[in-house]
Amino acid sequence: MLTTATIMTSDVKIHNKHKETKTSATIASVFNSPKPPLCSFTLADRSKMGVISRRRLVVSDFIMSLMWVWSSVLIKMFVHSILGYGAHDLKGEILKHAISVINMFFFAFLSKATKGGAYNPLTILSGAISGNLSNFIFTVAARIPAQVFGSITGVRLIIAAFPNIGLGPRLTIDIHRGAFTEGCLTFAIVTISLGLSRRSNASTLMKTWISSLSKLTLHILGSDLTGGCMNPASVMGWAYARGNHVTKEHIHVYWLAPIQATLLAVWTFNLLVSPAKDEKEKMKEKKSE
Repeated sequence: MLTTATIMTSDVKIHNKHKETKTSATIASVFNSPKPPLCSFTLADRSKMGVISRRRLVVSDFIMSLMWVWSSVLIKMFVHSILGYGAHDLKGEILKHAISVINMFFFAFLSKATKGGAYNPLTILSGAISGNLSNFIFTVAARIPAQVFGSITGVRLIIAAFPNIGLGPRLTIDIHRGAFTEGCLTFAIVTISLGLSRRSNASTLMKTWISSLSKLTLHILGSDLTGGCMNPASVMGWAYARGNHVTKEHIHVYWLAPIQATLLAVWTFNLLVSPAKDEKEKMKEKKSE
């Protein structure tokens, strides 16, 4: 009996050891098995995410451009038609400019919420010039046309809703002085925007405040000459409604001059101001010392 029990216990031990070796071999085979090619899936997912984000940007540009055209008209209607202030009333002008600053804060929030959406071609063009070629082509071929179509659609809806609203900004001086004026205004605002983008220490609220006041000041300076738009897409919407969007004065004053001024501003800024990477490296060296 003892020998039989001893043999049975030894058989159970051997069986358990065999099970343990099988389990350990299975676990080892799982961990040592070749992993699936995750890199290919990651690259595909990244490309899909890139396409989705670009589509989102194009849609955001279209909607924001449409909203920007509407906002400027609604502000004027609120101040002059609803509140009853005259065209040259000082209180009305102050109120209109104050609402315009609040409106620019709202669009800055929309730009952040849409992760880069914009309503002004010059804003995205200044960033695309310093970027890679694919981003530049995407900006010129997709984003700027979306902003133009958004502005045209917005103006069409405005005219359909309010037929007596007017026909937007117009050039009141000759082409050469108009192009010079619009170019100077664009050069100033692009330089300010580039300077604010390099100031990483400043808060978003302060950057938006400085940018809004700068745009408002430059708009006031050029409003009696060219309209002080500094936004080719917005002007294109009103010019298309008037039927003079292919005239010499529109192309030279509101497209060529601002684009040339943007290129000059980016080139000058990069020439005079050191890149952000160099500044970070200098700060690291100072900390290490």
